[in-house]
Amino acid sequence: MNKGVGMTKPTKPINVAILGPGRIAVSMAQTLVKMAGVAADDPQFGQYAGLVKPYAVASRSQQRADEFAKKYGFEKAYGSYEAMLDDPSVDLVYIATPHSLHAEQGIQCMEAGKNILVEKAFTANLEQAERLLDAADNTGMLCTEAIWTRYMPSRLLIDQVVSSGEIGDLVSISSDLSYVTNYKERLTDPSLAGGALLDVGVYCLNFADMIMGAREISRISTCMVPYSTGVDASNSSTLIYDDDTMVVATSSMMSQSDRTGRIFGTKGYVEVENINNPGGLDIYGNDHDFIRHVDVPAQLTGYEYEVAAAANAVLEGRHECPEMTHADTLRMMALMDSLRKEWGLKYPFEQ
Repeated sequence: MNKGVGMTKPTKPINVAILGPGRIAVSMAQTLVKMAGVAADDPQFGQYAGLVKPYAVASRSQQRADEFAKKYGFEKAYGSYEAMLDDPSVDLVYIATPHSLHAEQGIQCMEAGKNILVEKAFTANLEQAERLLDAADNTGMLCTEAIWTRYMPSRLLIDQVVSSGEIGDLVSISSDLSYVTNYKERLTDPSLAGGALLDVGVYCLNFADMIMGAREISRISTCMVPYSTGVDASNSSTLIYDDDTMVVATSSMMSQSDRTGRIFGTKGYVEVENINNPGGLDIYGNDHDFIRHVDVPAQLTGYEYEVAAAANAVLEGRHECPEMTHADTLRMMALMDSLRKEWGLKYPFEQ
């Protein structure tokens, strides 16, 4: 699914700015630095040579921006988001702030003429997502969701196994992604759209959606265990599609899980090692007999796929990426809204 990656030859690198130098921004900064350091004749990663430049970082603290820029070699450090948006050299902004801020900040970026790569979850709810994508339509700027598994080569490898008929007709899909993260204030704060669903559950739902696509969901059964602040600490959802395929997705911020995704067919099944960053696929027959292992390609960090897709979209003048279309994003946000509705979970800004 990595359409366009490395296909466009830029005359100059796409200048990337990071908005919000938090934990996830560190991974993006490391990725940009590695991509910028790749040689054109590198046999594995040469397609990224000259594509992007780690250019700027913006924070509400000048000191924090300066420290981040110095550590990762960014050319510009801004002590306000507005100052970064005034820089005409910024081509693409990676938004790395909490979910609840994405819509407002994304709209500001695009109205200032900046393309955006928005960290998952895209927004806190469907209404915010629709406003953000309306702004993309109105401005013609690139707006794409940075859920990295959508852009990885592992997605195509999974598609190939399922579509080949090797495991027979699709019957069910299961996935679990859980980490102990309840010590992070961002994840327990309802005003920041905290909880397991938008942080890790989104990967479980996307894992299934990448296989099922836009097929209609006919039934949903879902529940959650609340944290003391009211956000979901753990959750479980069963989705029945119109072709009777069953999807079971579970996530939590209270425990570690094996992170495995499983795809079951009438002739066997596939186990995907770590749905959050697949390390490989194991294929089994109906007697649990191991058939074969499928490796995924080596990677710089795993974030390079979404960066390259966004950079190439900018170069080609597109305002969405085929790996995660606007329709895909809206479908995921609508699904998560429906789950929260069943739970009776509203964030304070939705009251």
